[in-house]
Amino acid sequence: MVEAGSPRIGVCDTLGVMSLRIVMFGDIVGQPGRRVVQQQIGAVRDRYEPDLVIANAENIAGGSGITEAMYQRLVKYGVDGITLGDHCFRQKDIVPLLGNFENMIRPANLPEQAAGHRWMRLEPPNGGRPLFVVTVLGRLFMNGPPADDPFMTVDHILHEFDEPDPLVLVEVHAEATSEKVALSHYLDGRVAAVVGTHTHIPTADAKILPQGTAYITDLGMTGPYDSVLGRSKERVMRYMTTAMPAQFTVAEGDIRLCGVFIEIDDDGKATRCERIEIPAELSLPPFA
Repeated sequence: MVEAGSPRIGVCDTLGVMSLRIVMFGDIVGQPGRRVVQQQIGAVRDRYEPDLVIANAENIAGGSGITEAMYQRLVKYGVDGITLGDHCFRQKDIVPLLGNFENMIRPANLPEQAAGHRWMRLEPPNGGRPLFVVTVLGRLFMNGPPADDPFMTVDHILHEFDEPDPLVLVEVHAEATSEKVALSHYLDGRVAAVVGTHTHIPTADAKILPQGTAYITDLGMTGPYDSVLGRSKERVMRYMTTAMPAQFTVAEGDIRLCGVFIEIDDDGKATRCERIEIPAELSLPPFA
């Protein structure tokens, strides 16, 4: 678990430079993930004092996809922006509504005709500079919908923003660590942060790259860790040892909120990048 650094002084750091503080949660998995966000988001806000809280919620509805009700819950809990991945269209009722929510995006490198927004602009409540958020799917070892080149997709999108020198966070929803690392170096110095999601396993490489871009290979999941990537370990082991079909239900043990805290200065350079891991308090609501 990462402890916060020095307390914030207004909306500036100790040098008097305007900064933007961001928290992003890794893939929220099912009811356990929803509940730990509901329980711990207040503590996260108290500890890190973020201007914006973002979450990947592509696994929030029963472990696969998102529904309108789940979207509304996250907003009610205090999540400012929501990203989706390869399961973005899994819940059919959300597809015609994706274009209605300005603070929820699907991967940008899907075909132009796909439902939903390719990027979002999030305004900090203190009136500071906005944050632009882009999600791209990886192409190595991915079984999801067909995706275009994530490198070129981000290149093109960086020219679409209506801000000079915009502050940009890029989420890489990908299986291969090599693809995430390569994209981070490709974008180093051109975006404020590159964060990885999808594998549900948190990595220990939160850092700031040479040209000032914050990076972590995978945020990990927000959900049950006594599992196989959030699913019942018994069901998954049965399938892997027998090859017989099995429904992979969401697990319930060792629930944790995982993500990252990033601070960006007014020049668009990251000054802090710290991993977050907070266990659920099972004796307290909404678990009790």
